[in-house]
Amino acid sequence: MIKKFILAIAGFIAVVVSLGAIKMAQINELTSSLYVPPPTAITTAQVKVESWQPQIHAIGTLAPVQGINVSADAGGPIVAIPVGSGAQVKKGELLVEIDTSVEVAQLASSEAAETLAKLERDRSRELRQKNTISQAELDSSEAKYNQAVAQAAALRATIERKRVRAPFDGRVGIRVVNVGQYVSPGQPLISLQQLDPIYVNFAIPQRQLPSLSLGQKINVTVDAYPGASFVGELSAINAEVDSSTRNIAVQATLPNASERLRPGMFAQVEVSLDQTETMVVVPATAVAYASYGNSVFIVEQMKGADGKDYLGVRQQPVRIGAARGDLIVITEGLKGGEQIASSGIFKLRNGLAVQVNNSVQPGSNPAPKPANT
Repeated sequence: MIKKFILAIAGFIAVVVSLGAIKMAQINELTSSLYVPPPTAITTAQVKVESWQPQIHAIGTLAPVQGINVSADAGGPIVAIPVGSGAQVKKGELLVEIDTSVEVAQLASSEAAETLAKLERDRSRELRQKNTISQAELDSSEAKYNQAVAQAAALRATIERKRVRAPFDGRVGIRVVNVGQYVSPGQPLISLQQLDPIYVNFAIPQRQLPSLSLGQKINVTVDAYPGASFVGELSAINAEVDSSTRNIAVQATLPNASERLRPGMFAQVEVSLDQTETMVVVPATAVAYASYGNSVFIVEQMKGADGKDYLGVRQQPVRIGAARGDLIVITEGLKGGEQIASSGIFKLRNGLAVQVNNSVQPGSNPAPKPANT
């Protein structure tokens, strides 16, 4: 009886050991096999070769073709301001009138004296023809007449100086004086700006000077009108380079009939150069930026460790150039026609298996116009 029990126990132990050995073998087989992660989803884009017209980008400031703060040439109380703030005026139009009542009275006296001096001169000429008076007396009457004419002319000039007129066509600003206010000579009264056309002044590095010529087209954008572009042309290049910044001042002229552009506005300027260049361009989202160097991931067929073909990515170092909109120039490392990953590059590594899904593509517009939010 005991022998049978021992045999049963031994048989049970043998079965357990066999099952354990089989399970251990299965576990070893599973752990020894390589884990293959699922392919990473990406979008792709083709490396393109395009002809680009090079551009120079600069920051500028709008300035009037003519713009001044109109000031008083003579002192006195203001008696009239015929124009309102912001009005359009013509050359010679009266802007501000200063009191001239004293000068007008003095002019009446001078004109009377001028009339009397003229009569005395004419009488002296008649008497001199008859040899009734000497030449010296005639000269004296001539001098008195000329002096009276000069005094009257001086008073007329003083009166006119107190009538401040527009020196050119333009639009006045907000007046800074009021009727009845006493003003001193040289005191600003109101600004006057000629807005059409208008200048944009900017500076470029001296190395780009050979690329500029008068008449070149420029595009100007301002924050006040998002999405709007104003076209003009280069009208002046400074004769000297700033020795402190090594930049050269440039001026362009823009038509401004609508007067949307105003002096003092901040402007972004693009100067289009005459020549064209062939560029290798990719979407900016395809570039993996790093401190040790930039790179892109080329999508191509690869062989796995098991000898099977799969779609994977190869990291390719590149040198980048100018950017334009959603595109960026690759100056070294790529050629046209290659397929590269255009999104999801932050999760890629060399040799990783990928799956392409181009149902949604990142932007690749050289001149994007996003909605104004």
